Amino acid sequence: MFEIILYQPEIPPNTGNIIRLCANTGSRLHLIEPMSFTLEEKHLRRAGLDYHDLAKIHIHPDLSSCLQTLALSRVFALSAKGQTVYTSPLFQKGDAFLFGPETRGLPSDVLATFPSKQILRLPQVTRERSLNLSNTAAIMVYEAWRQCDFAI
Repeated sequence: MFEIILYQPEIPPNTGNIIRLCANTGSRLHLIEPMSFTLEEKHLRRAGLDYHDLAKIHIHPDLSSCLQTLALSRVFALSAKGQTVYTSPLFQKGDAFLFGPETRGLPSDVLATFPSKQILRLPQVTRERSLNLSNTAAIMVYEAWRQCDFAI
């Protein structure tokens, strides 16, 4: 369905929730190292419950190797600094969504590799803070899936 890429995730419960999201939407999860936790961490297991077996999870040493492995033409980066509202693009099966670490977001050098139309933001009242990572991922995946008429 869709590819979810977490760049250097930091908070285990967020990743656990995203594992559940992937299991329930048929999306694949890609984790970019370094991560601040292991997949065995109890907070991650609790949030992901027994969804690990239902989700497809891949770990990559860096973003470059992840993108080479996927060989995708459409990757969208999510950032509070983006100018394109997340509902603007017309999504299709196989699109990938890249999310940054919870405490700092995607680094500017990573964002610089994307055309501005592929740096998406979710509208919010404040720019000083952002939505929770797992909430943002869920909103993004469900919008893309909605646009694809929830086809599997």
